[in-house]
Amino acid sequence: MRKLFIGLVFAILLIALAGCGEKSKKDVVDSLDAKVEQMSGYKANAKMTLSTGKGTQEYSVEIWHNKPSYYRVNLQNATKDQNQMILRNDEGVYVLTPALNKSFRFQSDWPQNSSQAYLYESLVQDIKKDKNAEFKSTKDNYVFTTKTNYQNSAVLPKQTITISKKDLTPKSVKIMDTDANVLVKVTFSKVVMDAKFDKGAFDTKRNMTGAKMEVPTMAQQSKKPLEVKYPLQTSGATLLNEKKLKTDKGDRVILSYGGKKKFTIIQERAEVAQVSASTFVAGVPVDLGFAVGALTDHSLSWSYEGVDYMIASKDLSKDELQDVARSVQGQMVK
Repeated sequence: MRKLFIGLVFAILLIALAGCGEKSKKDVVDSLDAKVEQMSGYKANAKMTLSTGKGTQEYSVEIWHNKPSYYRVNLQNATKDQNQMILRNDEGVYVLTPALNKSFRFQSDWPQNSSQAYLYESLVQDIKKDKNAEFKSTKDNYVFTTKTNYQNSAVLPKQTITISKKDLTPKSVKIMDTDANVLVKVTFSKVVMDAKFDKGAFDTKRNMTGAKMEVPTMAQQSKKPLEVKYPLQTSGATLLNEKKLKTDKGDRVILSYGGKKKFTIIQERAEVAQVSASTFVAGVPVDLGFAVGALTDHSLSWSYEGVDYMIASKDLSKDELQDVARSVQGQMVK
């Protein structure tokens, strides 16, 4: 009887000790917050997968961050013919498009203005902000399901963030629509905390030069006929008119959509700059997944695969402008 009693007490102690070793949600959030505060920066590599109406698209993402405010995010598709870089340094926020030999400068507080699925400190901030975030502890990971803070959060309201128990680094992010379908997934393959950077790591000219060596310009592609693309998401509007104009750069196509929410889409071949050029752009940079665009109150413009696109509307919200832009793909069957 005595042995049975001692065994029972021992078992209870083991259970109690096991319970003490499991961190609470608050413990983990506090640890993540402390890690962000203490780190000097990081380097990370990730794969971003976008689910669209026509399948999936994959992009490799290389992220550099040096505190407090230096950033370098290099986005490249699988075929390496579409490459853009978001750069933040003392001079401002830039979007580099090496294939066009162009850089675009923004007066913006990016990346503080919204969620960024591939930035560690942004993910931690989203976890902290959502007091009702769901929390789960698995064998190797901590998993949070939180609200997002995107410009179009009504369309992409939730995200699941998986954090490694071992070192509190991000492992994956899944961004979901209102029906819980995963539309964007970011999988981290490597994260190096407190990484070291040389003096010119975030210099605009140096990064443009390096990026151009990896991606050829689109001079040859610009000679191809313009393949008009149409949005799958139109916010209820219908195509009323398609007009083709001749310009010095080639064809310019204007698609006019009518209904309760009217908008216009302009498409034309992007011009490759003979000399590396930097242009100031109004608005804020937004990551469309396949490209980085410039968003204002009533327009959204971007370049993709050698074509310049612009959506203009007084009726569409900023969220809706992005929804339409993300759905511009494929050719309409007529």
